[in-house]
Amino acid sequence: MDSKEIALFSAKFLDRKKALDVAIIDIGAKSSFADYFVLASGSSERQIGALSEDVEDLLAKEGVIVKNIEGKQASGWILMDYGDVIINILTLDMRERYSIEKVWGDCESISIGDEDE
Repeated sequence: MDSKEIALFSAKFLDRKKALDVAIIDIGAKSSFADYFVLASGSSERQIGALSEDVEDLLAKEGVIVKNIEGKQASGWILMDYGDVIINILTLDMRERYSIEKVWGDCESISIGDEDE
C-alpha cells in the first residue's frame, strides 16, 4: 500500500468504527515529515484508545507497522506515526482546542467517500 492508500484505508475504517468527523488532509506539498494527516475524533478517552488499538491491529494485518505512537488515551490525543501518514485520534475537546484543520487549512482535503480503497 502506498501512503494515500494507507490514509484512505484507515480513514474509512475509522468511519465504520463510528469515529466522528473523520478527515484526510494532504500535507505533502507543505510538509517535509509526512504526506497525509488522518484526523478522527472520539466521544471519550476510552473510545479514542479503542480506535487507536483497532487501527494499529488492522494495519498490522495488512503489513503496515506503526513506527511510533505518542500520547495516551487519558491525554485526549493519540498520534500514530506511519511514516508518510500520521493518524491523529482526539477527543472532541482536544480537536477543537488545537484546530489542526485550520493550521493546515491551505492544504487539500481528501474525501473518504469518493475514492476507491
